[in-house]
Amino acid sequence: QVLILKGLKQEVSCLCPSPDGLHLAVGYEDGSIRVFNLLSGEANITFNGHKAAVTALQYDHLGGRLVSGSKDTDVIVWDVINESGLYRLRGHKDAVTQVLFLKEKNLLVTSGKDTLVKWWDLDTQHCFKTLVGHRTEVWGMALISEEKRLITGSADSELRVWDITYIQEVKDPDEPESKKSKGSSPGAEENTEEDETLELDERPEERLVKCSKVGSIMREGRDRIVTLATDRTGRILACHGTDAVLEVFSVLSEEEVQKKLEKKIKKAKKKAKQNSEEEPERNVELSLQEEIQRVTSIRASSKIKSFDLILSPKGELKIVLLLQNNIIELYNLNLSAQVPQAVCASKITIGGHRSDVRTLAFSSDNIAVLSAAAESVKIWNRSTLQCIRTMDCEYALCSLFVPGDRQVIVGTKTGKLQLYDLASGSLMETLNAHDGAVWSIALSPDQRGFVTGGADKCVKFWEFELVKDESSVQKRLSMKHVRVLQLDEDVLCVRYSPSQKLLAVSLLDCTVKIFYIDTLKFFLSLYGHKLPVLCMDISYDGTLIATGSADRNVKIWGLDFGDCHRSLFAHDDSVMYLQFVAKSHLFFTAGKDSKIKQWDADKFEHIQTLEGHHKEVWCLALSPNGDYVVSASHDKSLRLWERTREPLVLEEEREMQREAEYEESVAKEEQPVVAGEMQGETGLAGKKTIETIKAAERIMEAIELYREEMAKLTEHKAICKAAGKEVPFPVNPVLRAYGNITPSAYVLEVFKKVKSSELEESLLVLPFSYVPDLLRLFNEYIHLGSEVELLCRALLFLLKIHFGQITSNHMLVTVIENLKKTTISRVSEARDVLGFNMAGLQYLKREIEAKDEVTFFADATDRFEEKKRKRKKKEKMVLAVL
Repeated sequence: QVLILKGLKQEVSCLCPSPDGLHLAVGYEDGSIRVFNLLSGEANITFNGHKAAVTALQYDHLGGRLVSGSKDTDVIVWDVINESGLYRLRGHKDAVTQVLFLKEKNLLVTSGKDTLVKWWDLDTQHCFKTLVGHRTEVWGMALISEEKRLITGSADSELRVWDITYIQEVKDPDEPESKKSKGSSPGAEENTEEDETLELDERPEERLVKCSKVGSIMREGRDRIVTLATDRTGRILACHGTDAVLEVFSVLSEEEVQKKLEKKIKKAKKKAKQNSEEEPERNVELSLQEEIQRVTSIRASSKIKSFDLILSPKGELKIVLLLQNNIIELYNLNLSAQVPQAVCASKITIGGHRSDVRTLAFSSDNIAVLSAAAESVKIWNRSTLQCIRTMDCEYALCSLFVPGDRQVIVGTKTGKLQLYDLASGSLMETLNAHDGAVWSIALSPDQRGFVTGGADKCVKFWEFELVKDESSVQKRLSMKHVRVLQLDEDVLCVRYSPSQKLLAVSLLDCTVKIFYIDTLKFFLSLYGHKLPVLCMDISYDGTLIATGSADRNVKIWGLDFGDCHRSLFAHDDSVMYLQFVAKSHLFFTAGKDSKIKQWDADKFEHIQTLEGHHKEVWCLALSPNGDYVVSASHDKSLRLWERTREPLVLEEEREMQREAEYEESVAKEEQPVVAGEMQGETGLAGKKTIETIKAAERIMEAIELYREEMAKLTEHKAICKAAGKEVPFPVNPVLRAYGNITPSAYVLEVFKKVKSSELEESLLVLPFSYVPDLLRLFNEYIHLGSEVELLCRALLFLLKIHFGQITSNHMLVTVIENLKKTTISRVSEARDVLGFNMAGLQYLKREIEAKDEVTFFADATDRFEEKKRKRKKKEKMVLAVL
């Protein structure tokens, strides 16, 4: 492991490295995009524009622009250098699955689950072509053969291949029809095509590309494409479906195609001579299967989630696969071999489980953590977070540490109890405990035995005993079945009371039955849940029992009379696990809504929510001292939570919760409408967030301070005039903190601190009453030549959104006139400086290239001379031997 890029709480949904390899763009489930610097590991840029998960990311060939597609059906083009959004492209009716820039032209291709492939002209920001030849969702796209071919993959086993022809000149709409027909207008040809290449073109005269279907390549897989991609050179194409097979294809270059074609023509001529034909057939062409050849299929050890590939200069292909079961595999493929075979070079299988963890347990000394899944039991060191033992098991559902922490017991889905020794990591004993799954296991408070509950409607009592081992002299630990309690329904959960007088049993009929342990007589029935109780726990003093159910509620009951103290709506989905903190009436619950919550059973209050998991939380375990919580989720992660010494103030927690809810509501609000802008294909890239509102508020506060200071200054001048002497002017503490700057300079400072990606959205929510002051200040700043680019961008945006109000305001006529003069002069100055610098850099580049060429040729000459010397030496040796 080299580097960890720490993000926020959201799940990563998409990755894309920049062409220079120095940055990594990361898309998240909440629609945000962060660009990380791979040298420092920090996220310098954040883009907020999408309302749903980012599904596709792509840099242009220079790395200056980034395009993102999302589940919210929008495509947004971002300026990475200026750290801002350029524009939003609307047109897809379902989630966007792939986005591709074309190097040669300023064009973009996007595909979506709405079965469409759209072509966008980025100069005019509109969709000029839509391919509607797919029957099902388009899940992937790739450009090959120097961007002259497009390959699309959908929900069937066909990879459709499209020829791309760039039309050099856009025809003038006023040009006569006769001339047009001689040009390469694709309309007539494409309309005669089969319905696969039907196109929706609104402006036939604005066509830039002709795209026609060539044919299809058949995949081995029958299911949908998950990932379709090429390597950097475009020579190798690979794809996989929802199975464990990656199919690799080789794309022939133009030279190779030409060679193959020549061979084919020679063969055809030879054949024609043999058949004594005068002339060979002229229409000798390569089939699509000959141009795009199948290399091999690689079968991974599990279902593939994603992949990437690199073709080395020596012709060896390296493929890295990310698998569904938490493994990364690296394969090497020698393409020059007669029959290329993929070899698994290495694997990353460190640590975790290959499937969901269904049970957790803490050792009595708070140091070891047990986690068990469908294939293995693992023991972890809590302090180092390292896995110290891995033992194979059947599908585990419940577990516990035997007193002494030297053995563990696991209950399985097949009804077995498995006893493991931790020192040797071996399975000591397996007992057939139940006829169905062992859903629950609980250690007795006297630590002499335990109880299990299963799907066979039985509760069984067990005791620990020492038995003689046949293989050794020493005795070993074993389990002895003592009693059984037969019930009418499946048992889901069992718990002892701390006094060991009562046993609580949760049944499939949505009730919890309480029995006396000594006589197994019925004591209480706790009924009230609408769905089965999946988890429960009894407090340390035996006064309370808390039950968590699939109906999303937690009920707190008194154990003396079985009365329900309170019912709490705990989670947005089933409550999967519940446990009291040692020596307190606080308890934790885990839910299928991916949250872990802490509650107070005395005051019936929600204390805090632990957010971190991205999927359902199956189980959790509290350490005996109550300082640690470990949780396991469907997102394949185990998370360890530590209790801090920091006091928790409930009012502050509520306030933070309200703020988070407000931020969510702001993001879900309708975006403000820009005056004069049609709600068509394009729109603003950003979206209204809490940050943009805060930025607008800071600008408003700065302008208000400026107004107050200017009013004070006018008043001060009047006082000085009346007094006939200079009176010291009181400096505002805010301005003093900035180093005694002027009020206008303070407004500029605040303005500069607004993130580039949030500037437009902040100005959009700024009330018009602040705009006149802002325009006057812009005039002052631009005249001084400070921050010309930033201010021009803001100025043009303000003019665009408030055009009507600004032009009808007579007070602003002179301001706008002055701005017009100063802006044009300052922008032309900035342009001249840029032009001069560009020319200088190009000159330096040419100088360096010239030097490099000289040294390159010098090196080549030296090498040639050395080879000559070696050859002569070798010849002399051969002569000597002869």
